[in-house]
Amino acid sequence: MDAERRIVDGDVVIAGDRIQAVGRSDGRAGGKTIDCTGLVIIPGLIQAHIHLCQTLFRGLADDLALEDWLAKRIWPLEAAHTADSIYWSAMLGAAELLLGGTTAILDMETVRHTGAAFEALEGIGLRATAGKCLMDAPSAPAGLREATGNALQEAADLCEKWHGAANGRLRYCFAPRFAPSCTGPLLRAVSDLAERHGAMIHTHAAETPAELEIVRRETGDDELSYLDSVGISGPRAALAHCVWVDGDGIQRLARQQTNVVHCPSSNLKLGSGLAPIPEMLAAGCRVAIGADGAPCNNRLDAFTEMRLAALVQKPRLGPDAMPAAQVLHLATLGGARALGLEQEIGSIEAGKKADLAVLDLSGPHVQPESADLVSRIVYSARASDVRHVIVDGKVVVKDGGLRTAKLEEINREANKAAGRLRRAVGL
Repeated sequence: MDAERRIVDGDVVIAGDRIQAVGRSDGRAGGKTIDCTGLVIIPGLIQAHIHLCQTLFRGLADDLALEDWLAKRIWPLEAAHTADSIYWSAMLGAAELLLGGTTAILDMETVRHTGAAFEALEGIGLRATAGKCLMDAPSAPAGLREATGNALQEAADLCEKWHGAANGRLRYCFAPRFAPSCTGPLLRAVSDLAERHGAMIHTHAAETPAELEIVRRETGDDELSYLDSVGISGPRAALAHCVWVDGDGIQRLARQQTNVVHCPSSNLKLGSGLAPIPEMLAAGCRVAIGADGAPCNNRLDAFTEMRLAALVQKPRLGPDAMPAAQVLHLATLGGARALGLEQEIGSIEAGKKADLAVLDLSGPHVQPESADLVSRIVYSARASDVRHVIVDGKVVVKDGGLRTAKLEEINREANKAAGRLRRAVGL
């Protein structure tokens, strides 16, 4: 995914946490070697909209429209979280992501215990930009609503502790949930804090017509204009979904260079709609991709999201809509831009961080090997094809096995925590 989109038959040489060289080498560089003969090395995949705090809710909120999904399941479950359950929810989600070739995420946690999620991310080795969810409006659920000042102070404290931690692998983002759950003063303060700390802003926008109507009724403005008026726009902002955006909205997003995060599985499962991604790309919008949370997907699989992103537009716009190369860009360099890390990750180039996924495309579902390689990756490959994963120059998955944590322990403790949450909310 370098500027020339080269497919190179050669080696990737890593020194410390960065890529030193790409291409033919004499094999005498010293150090450790991973034999990838016959395998395919790609940039680590990047998902720019994830909720690790929801991983333990998988299968508990199926077949519901977004408003009921939130009110009847997600918000009560998030309110029941403890530091322990947040930790294991993050560990379970991060393990799934790493084993599936995702090396970096933009993550929105819930309102409490975000430090526990960072502790999990620090140990397991995923690159993550994460933030505490902010909700202070009177319409926000009582179990998660916070006083404006308290919410902002905790977010600022978390930013001070975690922004740039783990050799820069962990970063903080300010994460107001969405405009209807946040007051104007909070949103304006978030913009100021993000500017002051050099941090991203991560929120939801234009996911359903009901959301748009609430914002227009309460502010007298359309949602994208309102967010812009409070400072949530531009390259430092990532807006998840943007399903219900018209032509004027698309031009606004392109002009602002605001990041849009496409979540095709989530939008289909919740019945939210189909985001006009080809139109956004044609207008010059910055677009990334993400799985969203486990209870609205129900898996955190970048390969599934790539395949769906390519397919769902074709009945509407024709078979040449969203070609494979364009979709791979969303999951690599597009995601890197949404995280504010386009100079660091998203492509295999000398000087960039060594975030790599190695695929074994020998299975019958990705044969014959004479087919276009990018097509095989986007349309045919699966998370189970991932053999090795490197993040920040460290091997975190080897031969399909997680190296940074014990998967058996994660599964055991995550199941215990999920059971406690279900009982706490009466499910």
